[in-house]
Amino acid sequence: MNEWLHLGALLAHAENGGLRRVAGPADAAWEAVAVGSGEAEVAESGADRLAILTAGPPTSTWQQDALLRRLRDRGYTGLALAGADSFDAGAFRLADRIGLCLLDVERPIQLAKACWMLIEARDALTLSQVRKVAQSFEYAADDLADLLGHIAANLGVGAALIDSSGVLQEAGAHLDERLHAAIGFDSWLDRTSIGDAAAASVRVDSPGRSGLRLVLFGRGLGEAQVQSLSVAAEVAMPAVAARILIDEVAAVNDVAVSSGLLRDFVDLHGTADADVERRMIERGWRTAGHHLGFRMVARGRLDSFSLLRTVSAGLSAIDGEAHATTAGRGLSGWLTFPESPDPDRVERAVAALRELHLGALRDFAVATGVGSLHGGSEGLATTLDEAGDAARIAASRSATGWFVRVDSLGLEQLLLAWTGNDTFVPAAESLLAPLREGGGELLTTLSAYLDHESGIAATATALGLHRNTVMVRIRRVQELLGIDMTDPEARLALHLACRAVQPR
Repeated sequence: MNEWLHLGALLAHAENGGLRRVAGPADAAWEAVAVGSGEAEVAESGADRLAILTAGPPTSTWQQDALLRRLRDRGYTGLALAGADSFDAGAFRLADRIGLCLLDVERPIQLAKACWMLIEARDALTLSQVRKVAQSFEYAADDLADLLGHIAANLGVGAALIDSSGVLQEAGAHLDERLHAAIGFDSWLDRTSIGDAAAASVRVDSPGRSGLRLVLFGRGLGEAQVQSLSVAAEVAMPAVAARILIDEVAAVNDVAVSSGLLRDFVDLHGTADADVERRMIERGWRTAGHHLGFRMVARGRLDSFSLLRTVSAGLSAIDGEAHATTAGRGLSGWLTFPESPDPDRVERAVAALRELHLGALRDFAVATGVGSLHGGSEGLATTLDEAGDAARIAASRSATGWFVRVDSLGLEQLLLAWTGNDTFVPAAESLLAPLREGGGELLTTLSAYLDHESGIAATATALGLHRNTVMVRIRRVQELLGIDMTDPEARLALHLACRAVQPR
């Protein structure tokens, strides 16, 4: 014999004949198994044996008690037969008292085969598991979750795709966090156990993602079962890797479509368009209701698709109908509420978006802006624009954790967000170019003059200059630019231009 047969391993075996314990010790283990149609065929004595009877159970209570006693006297510590759950309650108490594990089994012959595999024929067990994995591929899977579901169902264990951060997909059972923490990520194959839980895992080579592992796991598994699962995991891994690639290609294509649709919608600036409206409805993007937009932009190099994949999981947990897609060097998204949400619900939604931002910061250099609540199709366009403005401001605000909500900004800051676009900045640079001469003192003086509401004395104090010096420089600015500084609109344009080329 290679090892003892534990009750837990038998119960965990997918093809145990419908086995369940009805009385006796729950931690039973056996060194040998005897199979027969009746008690006479398992008459051989021996310690720590399991008797499997294929005949029906005795009907009278005294016969049941006598069967249990005689088997225990011969050294048997386990009895499995069909109908054991119909034994008298007194027989159950007797089994508990004499230490005999009483098992009910629907198909005794299948149980006997399982016992043989677990203690004498590990190769046969492994081949059986490999056959079940192959059966998992007989029907086309819709996606990775579906494929893992087929594998888990056929093997009768849990199946999961993981990385070092946690479980990415799972089926059949939940992978315990302690078991996940014990899995070795450096080796090709790994077998590990924590308490009565055990897992066999293999590295999954995926061109788009690193650090993935396929895990097959369960409770009560014996050494032979874990060994066979490690082989099964190796056999299943290429199919899982291929499914990941197929799903990622489909996801990239889907994101490209959604990104294009959002761009078409934003370009309309709230104008009605029947075709865009139809496409949004088909995608499940409702324009009715009330919307809260958000925007995440890059502060460095960024893979927008990876960011979207990371953020999407957290979005599903936020109160509100959430949507997001890639947009330029970042992503845009929004929350939709069928009815106008009260202020507390809005605040909770903003807090959830902040948490989402903080989670993304662990892996991505991003800044996040959140718009204000607006209703209808035009409102959706407005809140997305506001979120974009807030994100541009957030990108220069480390003090706020790179997170800005548009409702917390003043009008001046919103105007400054507009000056950061690709059209305004070159125009501002060209307008103010004549003031660059002389080390840029004219530009510095003009900027301070406008910041201090065109006050000569305040500007002179701020720059440490004489009033006359400031007056001379401002006249020189007017001459070089040909602008009337008494015109409020001209002053606003100059002020925004100064802020654009000399951001604070």
